[in-house]
Amino acid sequence: MEVQSKLHAIDWIVLSITLIFIVAYGTYVTRKNTNVTDYIKGGSDSKWWTIGLSVMATQASAITFLSTPGQAFHSGMGFVQFYFGLPIAMVIICVVFIPIYHKLKVYTAYEFLEGRFDLKTRSLAAILFLIQRGLAAGITIFAPAIILSAVLGWDLLMLNIIIGILVIIYTVSGGTKAVNVTQKQQMIIIFIGMLIAFFMIMSQLPENITFKNALEIAGASNKMEVLDFSFDLSNRYTVWTGILGGTFLMLSYFGTDQSQVQRYLSGKSVRESQLGLIFNGLLKVPMQFFILLIGVMVFVFYQFNPAPLNFNPDANDEIRKSKYAQEYSNLVSKHREIEKTKKAIFANGFQENEKRRVQQLNVADLQVKKQAKEIIDKIDEENLLKKIESNDKDYVFIHFILNNLPRGLIGLLLAVILSAAMSSTASELNALASTTAMDLYKRNVIENKTEKHFVKASKWFTLAWGILAISVACIANLFDNLIQLVNIIGSIFYGNVLGIFLLAFFIKFVKGNAVFIAALITQTIIIAVYLLDWLPYLWLNLLGCALVMGIAIILQIFIPTKEKLKI
Repeated sequence: MEVQSKLHAIDWIVLSITLIFIVAYGTYVTRKNTNVTDYIKGGSDSKWWTIGLSVMATQASAITFLSTPGQAFHSGMGFVQFYFGLPIAMVIICVVFIPIYHKLKVYTAYEFLEGRFDLKTRSLAAILFLIQRGLAAGITIFAPAIILSAVLGWDLLMLNIIIGILVIIYTVSGGTKAVNVTQKQQMIIIFIGMLIAFFMIMSQLPENITFKNALEIAGASNKMEVLDFSFDLSNRYTVWTGILGGTFLMLSYFGTDQSQVQRYLSGKSVRESQLGLIFNGLLKVPMQFFILLIGVMVFVFYQFNPAPLNFNPDANDEIRKSKYAQEYSNLVSKHREIEKTKKAIFANGFQENEKRRVQQLNVADLQVKKQAKEIIDKIDEENLLKKIESNDKDYVFIHFILNNLPRGLIGLLLAVILSAAMSSTASELNALASTTAMDLYKRNVIENKTEKHFVKASKWFTLAWGILAISVACIANLFDNLIQLVNIIGSIFYGNVLGIFLLAFFIKFVKGNAVFIAALITQTIIIAVYLLDWLPYLWLNLLGCALVMGIAIILQIFIPTKEKLKI
């Protein structure tokens, strides 16, 4: 596979100016934050559009812009169903969560749990958050780093460190406000970059292929099947997993994850926070649909242009050096022959009666790709020094960018990817530090200190979590599809935490000891269910939430007194 491994000077200029501006701007405008309210809650003066964009930027990591198009390229538009529960979750959070958080003037979501239950329940929920979000912070750095290192030849370790340090500089300096103000700039860059990418893809299709024709070509290959109403639990993305599992995941993430809660706790008022989340709810699903559509259009582009059998350049390099080189070369020839046949069908004006023939060719191509992955997996097993990943979903879009877009625009889209990595990582480090400082350090270790002391402590905790995130990034390995990995980590922990909050909000007779024991039991069960692969990961949110609530209620009913629930 030929890959443009060196950036042109204009791409370096665009990329460097964009990233330096973001870091310098965020550091400069928030340099005077000296009290806890300013540093952790951003001065509580954010407008709804700042909150909305910040919430979107926190969730839309580099993984979104690298993995999602690749997901659509291989599997079509069905992944958008994952987000169907998001608007429902936004409404519930606006009605239930936000008024309570603002009324209590909390710094973190978990602070509320101490007043409702007790200190140990607050601390447990905070620790569960720190575990899963600490891991995720490393992945949001690692995801773009490993892909850019593979396709551009940049040093992976150095990339991890550079991305981490850029984020640490302005997050340590300005806290929540620095994260909020930089995320506005980052989202603008992201929106512009993705729109330009879409129109550039369309402009590079043959002249006789309109957008309607492109959709028909994608549809013939089953890429436009958005809705799946089946009740098959083996299907990872259906309308039901999106609405039920997705709603619980989004409720957990936006309602109890401090990296998101901290975004709308900075709101000037309850109304500003609510409008910010509604804005996110209205825009997020269309945005994900559009990013998936870009992936589908990349698929259409490669119906008229040669595509590698596997998009991972590392895998291709290892194949060329292996004893399987000739066997793989034979598969490449079969793949190119299938591509040639499909191109002839589409170039002559695709007709509905040719759809069956196209589907047969797609099945044949999938079989060739399966055999290619089996070869890569064999090489991986035999190579003890280096992980060789056969799954190439995360490399599809970056391959297209580097090989088919003009100079300057490549730099802009690389800036989009790195900006997304920085925005989500900054939110995570900011939230990790706030939770550590306010929920664990201040409440369990030391309380009687000045605001200046806790601001300084928060900065040190931000630095510490930043270093840990960089460390996780440096030892991480690519896992199936990166966007799924982040959601899997969240699903293992989020349902349990959401159940604790729902008990706090609605089941008033349940007390702290019952909740604490139920949460420990639930977390053990959820981890076991995931490891044994009994359910698709999206259902873990619903299961975890139901388990912790059910177990806590049973414990409270049958062992109601504190004396019987000694901890």
